[in-house]
Amino acid sequence: MLSQWILSYVPTWLVLVGLVIVVAGGAVLAEMYVRHRFPRLKGGEHNDAIRFAFGVVGFVFAFFTGFVVSAMWGQVNNASVKARTEGVVAVQMASDLTVFDKPDSDHIRQSLLEYERAAVAEWPIAASGHSLPEADDARKRLYTAYEQVQPHTDTQKTFLAASFSNLDKISQARTERILQGRSDVGPPWSLWVAIFLTSGLLLGCAIVYGEDEPALNYTVVAIVGVLVAANLFLVVELSHPFIGKRATSPEPLNAVIQVLSAG
Repeated sequence: MLSQWILSYVPTWLVLVGLVIVVAGGAVLAEMYVRHRFPRLKGGEHNDAIRFAFGVVGFVFAFFTGFVVSAMWGQVNNASVKARTEGVVAVQMASDLTVFDKPDSDHIRQSLLEYERAAVAEWPIAASGHSLPEADDARKRLYTAYEQVQPHTDTQKTFLAASFSNLDKISQARTERILQGRSDVGPPWSLWVAIFLTSGLLLGCAIVYGEDEPALNYTVVAIVGVLVAANLFLVVELSHPFIGKRATSPEPLNAVIQVLSAG
């Protein structure tokens, strides 16, 4: 998708500046053309109708874009919470290794470290809904490492059962991350049509509003253009929960790697 490519390869500041130039600049150019092509609009006889339309369209635009941005921000927050939970569970698994015999503990620690490294390496492609075969293999080796443990005390049995439960949790978190990267790809084309339609109507109302002073008209059109560009920027930036500057990062998994490496 275009939004995914933009978030992956175009700097955030350039996306915002580009949208402002295209939307606000294009609106001002359209205003210049309209004032030249339809000079009667300067009289302002239609301004009462435009004020009413502008109020209605502005309310719909604000409500609609606010709803879309809020929904996508919720997706990003949800992904961040799951990533932090995955990191916390993995750190707990690392802490519990002290209960097991040293050979088992060392084996599990190495397997867990390999899995976390593979999960971090997988992160960029998981953001697009794909998995890394190395991560699948590392997960299998981690399960095998726990299955080979022979507990000798009730404490070890308890911690082993808890470790299997936590292992299931981090495995589930990885699967959910891949599925979310595959499904949460921003607004569908129908919503994009609605976003562009309401944006165009809002800019259109500002453009055809008649004022004798051109500078005032151009200023209003530019302000509305910047507002529309800023909202489009938010929609694009939040389109993918794992891609872009505002996206969920693999930092919780990197923290697990640091804990395992230090131990």
